[in-house]
Amino acid sequence: MKKSFSLFIVLVLALTLAGTVFANGGSEGASDTAGSGNLEASLALDGQVAALTAADGQALVKVGGETPQIPARPADPEALPESDPLHWWDMEYAGWNANKTNIPDSPADGAIGKKIIMIVHGDHPWTTAYINGATKVADVYDMDFTALSPNWDLAVQNQMIDQAINERPDLLILIPLDAKTAPQQARKINQAGIPLILSNTLPQAAAMDYCIAWTGPDDFGQQRKLAKVWADKMGDKGGVAYVQHAPGGSPYFARYYGPMSELAGYAPEIKTLDAQAPGFDADKTQQLVSDWITRFGDDLNGIFAADDSAQALGINEALKKAGREDIVVVAAGNSKQGMDLVKEGVLYAITYQTAEGDGALAVKTAADWFNGKDIPPVTYLPQAIITAENVDEYYPPQW
Repeated sequence: MKKSFSLFIVLVLALTLAGTVFANGGSEGASDTAGSGNLEASLALDGQVAALTAADGQALVKVGGETPQIPARPADPEALPESDPLHWWDMEYAGWNANKTNIPDSPADGAIGKKIIMIVHGDHPWTTAYINGATKVADVYDMDFTALSPNWDLAVQNQMIDQAINERPDLLILIPLDAKTAPQQARKINQAGIPLILSNTLPQAAAMDYCIAWTGPDDFGQQRKLAKVWADKMGDKGGVAYVQHAPGGSPYFARYYGPMSELAGYAPEIKTLDAQAPGFDADKTQQLVSDWITRFGDDLNGIFAADDSAQALGINEALKKAGREDIVVVAAGNSKQGMDLVKEGVLYAITYQTAEGDGALAVKTAADWFNGKDIPPVTYLPQAIITAENVDEYYPPQW
């Protein structure tokens, strides 16, 4: 009986062990199949994403086409004068010569169900549209998607980064609030082992070493293109002033030093009279422009605005009160206010910049990475200049 009982126990243990091994093997096989199935299902959703549209009826996910011609980097860009376009090489072309560090390999197991945290720069109607575009793509892939805003406070953005790291998402998307601080932010995220995509605003070049990719507008390129249209309208001469973006982020540099340095070579007879950053406040912008009109009189021939909404409205009010219809005004962006002002003839030209498409491109790039696709280090949105001749093509506005 003892032998029979012992044999029975051994047999039971053997069968239990065999069952455990089989179950583990089956579990691994199921996991592999699920991963493969998730990848196939995720790739199948790419067509749905490609069919999405933004509020203006344009395709939601669009890229800028061919890679721009990147000039050779000067030995010391900052030693060049600020009016030399190459002074801004490390910001304008950040990412194209990055030394990628500790970048994780793609899991290549599909985008469906992945947890993504997006941290933007601040509250603004543009940002709302940006998040809407990101959400549209995330919804198609059934991602666990969260967007956070520090409302233009760098200390709060840094706290949100710490919070996001603690939550251990599958990937983090960040709009850097301050170009100079971005490398430290990116390094912290990278060292925590969390894949990172930088979006919209350009950081200092060192930040690009720690991210999978950067996506967004070629802001310097757009403003250089807009500057030429602006200069041509003024006959390539005259005095101009710049209503600047919020200091710190790359738009502050791209939307002043971009056009200013471009015109130094393209239209050297155009002279910069002043440049100030009143914030995104119509009343403050109106007061600034009224002061310019008083100070410079007929020497003020053009105004370049970093924002085509609140700033453009303030400029319009100042010009109306002064009866100055001769000043050529251009602005970055294409909000409803901006496009309406183009139709009215107040703004001569603005840049096309899809806010929804910007957010959508960042999330689509994340999905492509989860799906094992090759990701370029930089992906630009398309460029276009909007004037009275083509503004109707961009209605209804995204924001």
